[in-house]
Amino acid sequence: MGEKRSHGRTKAGVELTHEVLERMAVDAEEGLDIAKLRRRPGRPAMGSGPADSVPVRLDPELRKALDDRAVADNATASDVVREALRRYLEVS
Repeated sequence: MGEKRSHGRTKAGVELTHEVLERMAVDAEEGLDIAKLRRRPGRPAMGSGPADSVPVRLDPELRKALDDRAVADNATASDVVREALRRYLEVS
């Protein structure tokens, strides 16, 4: 009797045997129904398009003030910086 070799498990707990992987390969070759594919969670969209990351150096006093404001507003430092830039640049 042949031994079933496992290649691990999916997040849902399905054991990935050779037979399961073969079936998945056949399904993929036949074409996957995109509507059935689950969308993976990611960062929520911001504004009108993809957001850029802009590294900024802050002196210790400015960083402390930023962190203090974020705590006081129950927000993240990024939220505070974005809001400050919107106000300064007069952008909605």
